[in-house]
Amino acid sequence: MQKGLLRNTFVRKHRMAVKMIRLGIDLGKARTGLAICDRQEMLAVPLCVVAERNPEKLLNVICAKITETGAEMAVVGLPKNMDGSEGESAVSARAFAITLSEAARISVDMQDERGTTVTAHNYLNDTNTRGKKRKQAVDTVAATVILQSYLDMRRMRGMSPDRI
Repeated sequence: MQKGLLRNTFVRKHRMAVKMIRLGIDLGKARTGLAICDRQEMLAVPLCVVAERNPEKLLNVICAKITETGAEMAVVGLPKNMDGSEGESAVSARAFAITLSEAARISVDMQDERGTTVTAHNYLNDTNTRGKKRKQAVDTVAATVILQSYLDMRRMRGMSPDRI
């Protein structure tokens, strides 16, 4: 029994020790926000917005960004309903995450994104970002919130919650 406990502790610590550049993705029907973190996984920052409705073209652009940035892993926002259930958007996000993982040959984790758009709007209110700038920024800020939440949770728990 003690051996298994030690092994589980080692596995948790080992998984926690693997630090890498991660790409955060806030999928949208018209615009998709991207964020990235540093190799030390301390801070997520906005990267860009991809204005693309076609899923194949979006996949190609994101794969190119993964190559360009050297991202070794992606975190896709999982749009759960407020009661925790998963609807059509969550099913689409999971399907996209699987396709991305296969196309880019990287691991993809899912991160609950409930409340991230509200948080993004609050940040933009605090910085008095309005009009066109706000519309362009909200998706990257949401992606940043998703990725930062993932990084914070990873630090607290020592592992990722929902790997594809």
